[in-house]
Amino acid sequence: MHVANRPASRMRWFLVFWLFVLGAVSYLDRVNISIAGSALSEEYHLSQVQLGSIFSAFLLGYAFFQTPGGWLAFKLGPRNVLTIGVVWWGIFTALTASLPSTISGALTYLIVIRLLLGAGEAIIYPAANQFVSQWIPSQERGLANGLIFAGVGAGTAIAPIFATYLMIHYGWRSAFWASTVLGLIVGLVWYVAARDVPEEHPLVSPAELSYIQQYRVTESVANSAAASLPDSSKGRDSVHPSWGAIASDRNVLAITSSYFCFGYVAWIFFSWFYIYLAKVRGLDLKTSAFYSTLPPLAIVVCSLGGGAISDAITKSYGKRIGRCGLACLALVLASMILVLGSHVSSAPLASVVLSGGVGALYLAQSSYWSVTADIGGKSAGLVSGFMNMGGQLGGALTAWLTPVIAHRYGWTSSFMAAAILSGIGGLAWLSVEPERRLVVAQQQSD
Repeated sequence: MHVANRPASRMRWFLVFWLFVLGAVSYLDRVNISIAGSALSEEYHLSQVQLGSIFSAFLLGYAFFQTPGGWLAFKLGPRNVLTIGVVWWGIFTALTASLPSTISGALTYLIVIRLLLGAGEAIIYPAANQFVSQWIPSQERGLANGLIFAGVGAGTAIAPIFATYLMIHYGWRSAFWASTVLGLIVGLVWYVAARDVPEEHPLVSPAELSYIQQYRVTESVANSAAASLPDSSKGRDSVHPSWGAIASDRNVLAITSSYFCFGYVAWIFFSWFYIYLAKVRGLDLKTSAFYSTLPPLAIVVCSLGGGAISDAITKSYGKRIGRCGLACLALVLASMILVLGSHVSSAPLASVVLSGGVGALYLAQSSYWSVTADIGGKSAGLVSGFMNMGGQLGGALTAWLTPVIAHRYGWTSSFMAAAILSGIGGLAWLSVEPERRLVVAQQQSD
């Protein structure tokens, strides 16, 4: 069959862009509480360690529902799962704003609410990777994942400005109400526009469909029965690898260990950077809001740039260098920048340097998701969900441990701990074999 070099339609890229929007809104929801952290602490009489427990509750829910989220995306498809998720996290974002200031046991309620919010948001990136495995040719996955994860930076960049404005004029609760409404609107658009596989979408041209089918990688198991499935079958077909096979695969374990380190470093910026600038560096509310937009802007630029660079290097030198080599270099570079930034005395300069550190970290982001999509095939949601569980456990640890280290040894030590883990995460990529597929015996899905 002749395959057009330039597909007539670009529906896959519109849907990738909308995943970027969904990601931005989800991060707006989750980062709002960091911006409102000081106000919550005062209203509910919480210490920084208690506030850290609330942050950790979200991340624990987010971490432990990653793998179930990947399973749901496999079974129900990314279209339905993402729509359900948006409604879920809208409800619990609204509940955060609904908690009365006079309620007893506010800490417990906030922990439970944030835990369940995390569980709802856990589906977004495993479902997105399930989508990528079916819609995006392998050689375009670096850029596609870079765009999707640029939403992390966009949402985090918008949150300080968005939430600070609403907090100053209407109180901290208004930011949560606004996020709820915005999320529901974005989720409705996704449900109307998306389909689980390109074969189902009426706006995908024959040329684009042929292009996707020729270059995507869909087989997640070696059993010849999988190869006999029609290419038009859904990503949620009747077989999937066992949990034990995923959890024991050497590639998956190496990537998951690295992503644990990645998550630890990233969540210092999502959870504590705004408070660090205000409380430790002595910047006022508006100045802290301004400088706290630098890390997410670096994330946007470096997610996109890292994805494009990864695709280009992969095309010329293969996945071992283009995916694994770039990721290793990025995490080691981030480690060195964090060490430098934590010792800078000037608050503005420290903000810039540390932002460069998280930017370097996100040069590696697309590699994690591109490799798990490639090695997982139709089970990409399951594999990436397991990986992301590791990342969010790292984030949960930093949400709790960072203020503990800072209290006992100072904030420089908190960033040094992150730098060490970043270096370890980079070295873990040296053992990843991106061309080796997840080969397991098939099992019938429940």
